Amino acid sequence: MNYFITAIGTDSGKSLFSAIICEALEADYWKPIQAGYPRDTDFVGGLISNLKTDLIPEKYVLDTPASPHYAAEIDKVKLKVENFDIPITDNENLIIEGAGGVLVPINDKEFVIDFPQKWGIPVILVSNLYLGSINHTLLTINELKRRGLAVKGIVFNGPSNPASEEIILKQSGYPCLLRIAEEKEINHAVVRKYAAELRNNL
Repeated sequence: MNYFITAIGTDSGKSLFSAIICEALEADYWKPIQAGYPRDTDFVGGLISNLKTDLIPEKYVLDTPASPHYAAEIDKVKLKVENFDIPITDNENLIIEGAGGVLVPINDKEFVIDFPQKWGIPVILVSNLYLGSINHTLLTINELKRRGLAVKGIVFNGPSNPASEEIILKQSGYPCLLRIAEEKEINHAVVRKYAAELRNNL
């Protein structure tokens, strides 16, 4: 199964969840566009324990930590959704991590969310909980629904906020796949713990 991991914004926890779901499914991992360093592929790879997951090289690694459309302009690269195809691997499961949130532009007309729409694969939405995250999450959900994208579910990341989680789930109609607490340290054991929990919800 292929899943596209997106979020309500930058630093929401996409890479951490990508490591968790790769561990849960022993899936391969691919980040089509990396803008700036350190590389998310290295972060994910450093948290995976299983021996089956392969880390597929990015199609583009851009030097500037910025929106892909701007980072590509600086590097004199033209990004177009039509030039990206899902890699063919021997693994039946592939996790694809987007850049930033759903409406992060890759050029003047196309956005990150155009990738799963082109490929026809389901999305998993990561929502980190903070003051204002209800609004940001529901706006993201509205865009996913407007585009008719299949959404497997929502992952909440950070200190628990039951009131926020409840209203988001009620308004979206999506299931909660996982709740990732604020951990003192992120390591192999933590990732394996959440992977075991996630397997029951996929």
